[in-house]
Order: sequence, then structure tokens, then C-alpha cells
Amino acid sequence: MKKNRFWKITGTVLGVILILVLVAPFLIPVPPLENTVPAETLADEDSRFVEVNGLNVHYKTYGQGEPVFILLHGFGASLFSWHAVTAPLAEFGTVIAYDRPAFGLTERPLEWEGESPYSQDSQVELVIGLMDALDVEQATLIGNSAGGTIAMLTALKYPQRVQSLILVDPAVYAGGGAPAWIRPLLSTPQMRHLGPLAARQIQSQGVEFIKTAWHDPSKITPEILEGYQKPLQAENWDKALWELTLASRKSKLAERLTEFNMPVLVITGDDDHIVPTEQSVRLADEIPNAELVVIEQCGHLPHEERPAEFMQAVTNFLTP
Repeated sequence: MKKNRFWKITGTVLGVILILVLVAPFLIPVPPLENTVPAETLADEDSRFVEVNGLNVHYKTYGQGEPVFILLHGFGASLFSWHAVTAPLAEFGTVIAYDRPAFGLTERPLEWEGESPYSQDSQVELVIGLMDALDVEQATLIGNSAGGTIAMLTALKYPQRVQSLILVDPAVYAGGGAPAWIRPLLSTPQMRHLGPLAARQIQSQGVEFIKTAWHDPSKITPEILEGYQKPLQAENWDKALWELTLASRKSKLAERLTEFNMPVLVITGDDDHIVPTEQSVRLADEIPNAELVVIEQCGHLPHEERPAEFMQAVTNFLTP
């Protein structure tokens, strides 16, 4: 009798705990975002949109002719991140900067069939789809941080479409989102309910993250902060950012570095706290014939913090 009673009580307790685990997350309110608008209403005069693989992609172009440069920004950024170097790059040819999925003013779908539009594979196909839509046969890809990851994956899958790579503090040896063992938990209805709340932390912590990305945060102007915060006015940015989190995977690029046979330039700041400088140095050493430029007194965003030095490195690479 006592043993039966013990197991009855134990079963009841476990049942209550299970109910709490399953139901409690839904009891936490997730209020709708305030003061958000359709992304296209935030567009600038020189903004353009094109449908690529079912997504309405926001982009801007500068210059004309060849070569063509396609700019891929990093996590938490947008095409605004390149504002200090688009004009000097355009002196060489055509520059195309676009907003990667989950960022900027590019469409943020919340429902789809098949592959997530936020996955690495979909983002690679988006690069090629954008090139096709804009009649670009071959381009130099310039990628910063996670944008560098996508640039490299694109070059491996479509080497005939990539003339060269300029990798700015690329994320290769670390990153890739949550560990594999926790991903099933993140995809549960409970975490899908709470996920946008986690994504919204970028509102309160984003400024500190930007400061961490700079060697000298005193150079961050109000205009720069405004440029980063503007996309947070777009509808569903929090839900899309969570979907990007769910779709993130390790790139496994570190295992394939010997496969790169196009010209590669690696640029890094000497004080990068996001992708440590030594990782970029290692990357340039492990990619066959890659060139390396380390910019002094510079953090994770050389194209923003040290645009003149960044352009000097690019100019030397393009005109050896």
C-alpha cells in the first residue's frame, strides 16, 4: 500500500511539473511590437526592391560597369553598414549592397514551404538569385562577419560566379548558432512563443554590441546609431530574427579552406572582440595564396571605423 501511494504521489508531482513545463511558457505575455511599419515605408530615395526566390529584397546600387562588387553585411547590421565605402568602391565599377534575410528592409517571411529562407543554403541561393535578377554574371563578394560566411559558401558552391573574395573579419572558426543538442528545444511551440522576446534584447543591448565592435566607440556618431536602429521599426523584425536563430548552423568552412582557388583578401582590425583578430590571421594562412591586411586601432568593422585604410587595402588588392 505504501509503495503504491508513493508512486501515485510521484506520478502526480511529475504530471504537475510536466504541465507547468508545457503550459507555463504560454502564460508569459509577448506583447506586440509598438510603432512598427511595413519595411518598404522606411525606404530611402535610392532604395530599390527586387523579388528573388520569393523574397522582396532591398538593395542599392552605385557606380556602373565592371567589375561588380556585392556587399554582404554582418549580424545585426544592414546595407547601411557599408555607407562609408560605397562611393570609393564605385570608382572601380558597380557596387550592389543588399539586406540579408532577417535584416534591413528585405522581406521577413514567417511562413514558407520547404527550406527556411533564413538558412545558409537559402542565403547562398539568394546571392546567386540576386545576381541573376540584376544580370550579373560574375562578381567580387565582400562579406563582413556572418556575411563573410555566406560569401565563402557561395564561392564554394558557385565558383564560376565569384571573381574574388574580400573577407572582412569573417566568421569561420566560431559561431553558427545554438549547439545541435538544443535546437529541438528551440523549435518547440513553447520556445517559438518566447523566442521573439529573446530577439528583442537587441533593442536594449544593440548599442553596447555596436560599441564592442569598435576599437574607439567615441567615433560612433548619432547618425551611425540611427542607421543601425532604423530597421527595428520594420514589422516582425523580432520574429524574423528568431527564425534566423532557429535556422543557423555551423558552416564547416574550416574543413574546406583548401578548396578556394580564386583571389582572396582577408581584412581585420587589430582589436576585434567579435571575431578575434587571430582567427582572421589564421584564416589567411590556411586559405591558399590569400592576402592579409591587419588595420591598426580598429575593431570588427574596418569599413566603418577605418574606411580610408579599408579602401587602401582593397585598392592594393584590386590593382596589384
